[in-house]
Amino acid sequence: MDSFMMEGVQKTAGFRIDSLLSAGEGERMRYTCSIDTPLGMVTASAEDGAVTGLWFAGQKYYPDPAGWAPKPDYPVFKALGVWLTEYFAGARPPLEFTLRPRGSPFQKRVWELLADIPYGEVCTYGDIARRLALQPGSPSASARAVGGAVGHNPISILIPCHRVVGSTGNLTGYAGGLERKKALLQLETPLGGFMPPAGGPLRTPGSLLRPPPEGVS
Repeated sequence: MDSFMMEGVQKTAGFRIDSLLSAGEGERMRYTCSIDTPLGMVTASAEDGAVTGLWFAGQKYYPDPAGWAPKPDYPVFKALGVWLTEYFAGARPPLEFTLRPRGSPFQKRVWELLADIPYGEVCTYGDIARRLALQPGSPSASARAVGGAVGHNPISILIPCHRVVGSTGNLTGYAGGLERKKALLQLETPLGGFMPPAGGPLRTPGSLLRPPPEGVS
């Protein structure tokens, strides 16, 4: 199962989004570099040694990099490049560097749940909305609202928004393009055989469908 590190704390099957950048976000130096992958070039961004973004070239919600400083030798970019190489080779490399995506509190809750979706499995937007409703203090959210947060995920692949599908298994709503989404799911599925089900039940991760343990939000 994937392993994620957030603010120096490694956690299995997920990570916590901190609020460090909730104020004064734009005051930090943001570094960037381009990395070639089998699905095309991606642009990465990082601040204070943490990855803050990963976008396919030209994807929806692609940010304006004005003011970012190119720094391909930044240590976290080297670690990211190694991770992507191993991932696209079919491995499940541990994520041993920090992710720090920017977003609203609601978006960060959704992104945390995305990180709980196991490699090789999928869930629906409705699954995530139901899981959110089980969290103490979390307002109810529609599948459409969840879809908006999923679509604005700023760290593609690493926060696996490609593992979220429509209610019937249709491949919908991927900012990087549906062909890339299909390719990522095929890569993660044994024998590369992912096919959207034709009206059948989806294979969804139980961690999204079960209530959280008592006292855990």
